[in-house]
Amino acid sequence: MTVTAFTNAALVCPVRGEQRATLLVQDGTILGTGDAPADATVIDCAGKTLAPGLIDLGIFKVDRAAARAGGIVRVGLMPDQSPVLDDPGIVQRAALIGKPDLWIHPIAAATRGLAGTDMAEMAICASAGARAVGTGRGWIADAGVMHRVLAYAHDLDLAVITHAEDGGLAAGAVATEGETATRLGLPAAPAIAEALAIARDLMLAEETGARLHIRQVTTAAGFDLVRAAKRRGVRVTCGITPAHLHLSDIATTDFRTFARLSPPLRSESDRQAALAAVADGTIDVIASGHDPHGPEEKRLPFVDAAPGMAGAETLLPLALMLVRDERLSLAKLFEKLATNPARILGLDTGTLEPGKPADLLLFDAGAPWQILGDRFASAGNTPFDGLPVQGKALRLWKAGREIA
Repeated sequence: MTVTAFTNAALVCPVRGEQRATLLVQDGTILGTGDAPADATVIDCAGKTLAPGLIDLGIFKVDRAAARAGGIVRVGLMPDQSPVLDDPGIVQRAALIGKPDLWIHPIAAATRGLAGTDMAEMAICASAGARAVGTGRGWIADAGVMHRVLAYAHDLDLAVITHAEDGGLAAGAVATEGETATRLGLPAAPAIAEALAIARDLMLAEETGARLHIRQVTTAAGFDLVRAAKRRGVRVTCGITPAHLHLSDIATTDFRTFARLSPPLRSESDRQAALAAVADGTIDVIASGHDPHGPEEKRLPFVDAAPGMAGAETLLPLALMLVRDERLSLAKLFEKLATNPARILGLDTGTLEPGKPADLLLFDAGAPWQILGDRFASAGNTPFDGLPVQGKALRLWKAGREIA
């Protein structure tokens, strides 16, 4: 097949760094950099940035238009679907519905119906296309069940993706204990609910040798536990969303339900700890946590509103703020947006190295725009509504084929 040459591009590869070069692609696969052959199809990138397409690990709803707008080519779909992803037939259907434009990698339920009691058929779900198993929005309270989940997942070489909040402390809470929750009179849980859940799961992961991915770590105590575990050699990774990097619980003032998230927004000191954890490598993944809700679920009293936000379309510009603030290089940022999510899901992609799938994102890092939720491709509940940002996805390719 004819070679496609991406010329005049600022390439960003998490492995090879940043360079000005022509990227060559053939038959959906990256060949490398070099001079374009005489018969190549040329795509002039006009000096803009060409990087691996984003891999959004841990979304709750598939929104193809939102993913396209956000530069996302693959998603890790959480098991909290209707029906729950605990059956091989359901998993297989989920894996197929997005192709060819968006590849969906299902995260199978660790327990039947996500009830936290009986283990689901992990091996059969994996053979049907599941790339990991997860506890969903909840925490498995029974340590014996969690131990069995981790041990079985270890034998299958599947990562276990967990939600880190101790259910006993966090039950019924909609905010983090502190001045803001007290002034608003909201049911709140102490931030230590996260650290308690993390500590137990880390000990079980260390005991079983399993791969553990904590989908969101949002507190200073949680980061300290993950750092210490990594030093001991525990096979643990963790993620975060831009909301917990850029917002504190002050954003819930005036009962702003668009800022009701799970886990809830934390104190400013925890937010600063999150920024430090991004910079020092404790945080491995930045994901959107895409969980949009319409007005019928959000325009309610704070306690009754559904937690979650639309995040797919804002993942890139909000993540680029870390580069602007010199907390990360572009290459390190895309390690957290593409390379590490791929590794956790067992995918051989997420870089611009030769032989990798040509999943490519062309974006303008300096393009200014304003986040306006009512213009989103998905339900537009975002706590960043009205925020001016920079960074816009321009074009997107999946295995060398442009996604319109």
